[in-house]
Amino acid sequence: MTNPPLSRRQLLGSAALVGAAAFLPADLAAQDSVPSTAPAGDGFVLVTSANGLEAAKVARQALIQGKDPLDAAIAGVNVVELDPDDVTVGYGGIPNEEGVVELDAAVMDGRTMRAGAVAALTGVKTPSKVARLVMDQTDRVFLVGAGARRFATAHGFPDENLLTEKTRKIWLHWKNRLSDLDDWIEAARDADDPDVKRFLEKYGREYFRPQGTIHMSVRSAKGDLVGVTTTSGLFFKIPGRVGDSPVIGAGLYSENGVGSAGSTGRGEANLLTCGSHTVVEYLRDGLTPEEACLRALKRIAEKTHLVPRHRDEKGRPKFNVNFYCVDAAGRAAGAALWSGSKYVVGDAGGVRTLESAWLYRRDA
Repeated sequence: MTNPPLSRRQLLGSAALVGAAAFLPADLAAQDSVPSTAPAGDGFVLVTSANGLEAAKVARQALIQGKDPLDAAIAGVNVVELDPDDVTVGYGGIPNEEGVVELDAAVMDGRTMRAGAVAALTGVKTPSKVARLVMDQTDRVFLVGAGARRFATAHGFPDENLLTEKTRKIWLHWKNRLSDLDDWIEAARDADDPDVKRFLEKYGREYFRPQGTIHMSVRSAKGDLVGVTTTSGLFFKIPGRVGDSPVIGAGLYSENGVGSAGSTGRGEANLLTCGSHTVVEYLRDGLTPEEACLRALKRIAEKTHLVPRHRDEKGRPKFNVNFYCVDAAGRAAGAALWSGSKYVVGDAGGVRTLESAWLYRRDA
């Protein structure tokens, strides 16, 4: 008995898998230990960055209670925005080069294809809430700087000091070490301060100044897709610098019936490839979340050769970019340029941290 012909859906799925194998680098394709996409579930599923474990627990509980998925995602990231010990997001974030904490955030609702964003916002601990108001209360998408601050004030957000004592010491240590020729002098005991020491141990070996962010994408039990990204951006950045996080299509993108994706890592690299939108478009073409993330990362890696100082002796990016994705079927994945990254998934079964897929192995 002959086998029945493949359906159009089966043919497209097979083609997607063949295409995925073609773009994977040799050191990835040969690994049996690379984690697979988290399996689909019948209910809600959320995916977030590695620093979002507690955020995922809050968002998961909100979803269990039947809350709106975007409300749940924002409530989740608020946990990190309000945590002064996380120096990469919200209150207590590392300031710009002048010692001012500037925050960026964006939200997108795949049900309506509407979005809201703020950038270089000062004095608000939870910029994701302001981004939501931009979406809900205006006919615009993106407010920046002083305009974003005035909008936040009009909606009752007080102007608060976001620089903690810990981040003030870290900023001052960085400023003191900038040059031997300026008027700032590094104190002998600066690097021995416990807060500064812990910071240097965690971030001091990065090739590029670190940047930290939290992204969360949610697929509700009804299949609705939403996303939120929030950050304090690049450490000690030029005042007014904005990365990919609040840019719709770069830092996040959500579309019902297709998927939701977001990113962390070097924002400039992701901005130039519109990475999150690219991930969702690959989902539309039939790739799994993991395949879609890896293919978007491959595109970023391919563009790195145009800027020699951004690549190592093998031509690979010296920086990292991470993607987090959930598709319309409820399959979630995380992937990064370099091995060693993690992501968090939450669903009816609980919250768990998983290893991200990767393009390049750090010890290779």
